[in-house]
Amino acid sequence: MTALPRKIVPPRKIVHVDMDAFYASVEQRDDPALRGRPVVVAWKGARSVVCAASYEARRFGVRSAMPTLRAERLCPHAVFVPPDFTRYKAVSRQVREIFARHTDLIEPLSLDEAYLDVTGNKTDLPSATAVAEAIRAAIRAETNLTASAGVAPNKFIAKIASDFRKPDGLFVVRPRDALAFLAPLPVERLPGVGKVMQRKLAELGIAFIADLRAFDARELERRFGRYGVRLHELSLGIDERPVTPDRPTLQISSEDTFEHDLTLDELAPHIVRLAGHTWAAHEREAAGRHGRVARTVVLKLKTSDFHIHTRSLTPRERPSSMHELAEIACALRARVDLPARTRYRLVGVGLAGFVDRDSFEAQRALFADA
Repeated sequence: MTALPRKIVPPRKIVHVDMDAFYASVEQRDDPALRGRPVVVAWKGARSVVCAASYEARRFGVRSAMPTLRAERLCPHAVFVPPDFTRYKAVSRQVREIFARHTDLIEPLSLDEAYLDVTGNKTDLPSATAVAEAIRAAIRAETNLTASAGVAPNKFIAKIASDFRKPDGLFVVRPRDALAFLAPLPVERLPGVGKVMQRKLAELGIAFIADLRAFDARELERRFGRYGVRLHELSLGIDERPVTPDRPTLQISSEDTFEHDLTLDELAPHIVRLAGHTWAAHEREAAGRHGRVARTVVLKLKTSDFHIHTRSLTPRERPSSMHELAEIACALRARVDLPARTRYRLVGVGLAGFVDRDSFEAQRALFADA
């Protein structure tokens, strides 16, 4: 029996757009006095971390997620600006409206970056490169900000490519060039390869993607399980993940790091405050076009020695107010089985277990009548 020929599926055309030093660039745009100066977006304080750094600050080694105190040591003359997420979200919406002119297949990763599938585009531009150029030009004209973009046959390569010509750059990896593009890159450019995995791969003589590609795939699977298979696929430029618009919300949370470590009993006012922020975000989610509501309350704690502990509860009736959320979150402290003397540097309040509001209400009514 002759096997049927496999259907050849043309490669996707994916664009990854990444705004350049987004929060810091918005601050510099809106305040001319900050232009050309090293700007660090962060709350000042012993426990604060950097949200964003302008390119002028990055030259001194300042990076996102770095402790603010270290950023101050690296760049003593930096201008520290507290973040204004209301403004950043407004600009992000503006940028996404530009994306939507070209495709409906948009997968936001954060306020400042997104994947776009432009295999078929709404503006009839001749190529993905032309789409990326048009998007970058519109962002510059309409927001007075710059964005970098990567164009590639899949999400994995497009994300790497967008970083190659930053800031304000465009880098294109065509399908025929993908293997050669990836080969000389260090393995830490692969998603999920942090310092620990990098060290494990180095012990196997794997430092670059070309090394990974040449390594026995079965041995990778034996050592690292499914992730070993994934690593081998990535080394070959294989990434079948589609661009997924409107990914459903899995969890909403708010957290805070304290200037001084606190005991469990001292956390109540902070839990109540954070519950207010989380509930406001939940209300926006519930009012959105998907109308989803949460059923599970999550309490997150980080001890003074950086160990993270979470406790959660799915009550019979979902929380219906900020006060109920705060009450449940505070009560979850009783489930923390650590010594009373333990001190905490961070607390977070979250909501998870999202379900469709209409189906949830219908189910409640059904069981109420049973």
